[in-house]
Amino acid sequence: MSRRSGILEFAVLGLLRESPMHGYELRKRLNTSLGVFRAFSYGTLYPCLKTLVAHGWLIEEPGSAPEDALAASLAGRRAKIVYRLTADGKEHFEELLSHTGPDSWEDEHFAARFAFFGQTEREVRMRVLEGRRSRLEERLEKMRASLVRTRERLDDYTLELQRHGMESVEREVRWLNELIESERAGRDQRRSPHAGAAQQDTQGETGGLPRHRDTTPPDPPEDTEK
Repeated sequence: MSRRSGILEFAVLGLLRESPMHGYELRKRLNTSLGVFRAFSYGTLYPCLKTLVAHGWLIEEPGSAPEDALAASLAGRRAKIVYRLTADGKEHFEELLSHTGPDSWEDEHFAARFAFFGQTEREVRMRVLEGRRSRLEERLEKMRASLVRTRERLDDYTLELQRHGMESVEREVRWLNELIESERAGRDQRRSPHAGAAQQDTQGETGGLPRHRDTTPPDPPEDTEK
């Protein structure tokens, strides 16, 4: 399985855990909710769905509206197929949610993982956020070293592009620092014997961020290293 197809399968399972959907609804949600999938097509989605069905993680069902099925039959078209997550599929998705290896820190996979943080345990979220921050700090160090080595040979526009890339990475590192601090604060409040029940309700095991925060992940930084 390629990294790209693995991310797509993860996202499809996560969306279908919320509710059953047909292919068009899935594609729309992937495009609008998960920006990493803005450029993918039906030609990518349907083979993925077939694979998940073959593994027993999804089942196919006819559309629930009888009038839709009748209209499709009269028009000579197939009724829309609804995809539903099975018990095995739910278990598999939960296993994927617990994964915190290096793949979960990469640009595309991190964006997909972050979109389902509301379904992810706090300790797993922390490991993913800290791993992502570590990866970006390594990238930033390399970019700074490259700039020092090459700045005398760069024209003004290329130099400005290098700086722009560094600023993008620095901005995401700051954003990650804020998220990590919020997660730690929520964990400390949950563990404190003086934490009130209301506080636990809003900052429990799968919801540690303050509600007023904009938690949309930044676009993946451009790596302008030469």
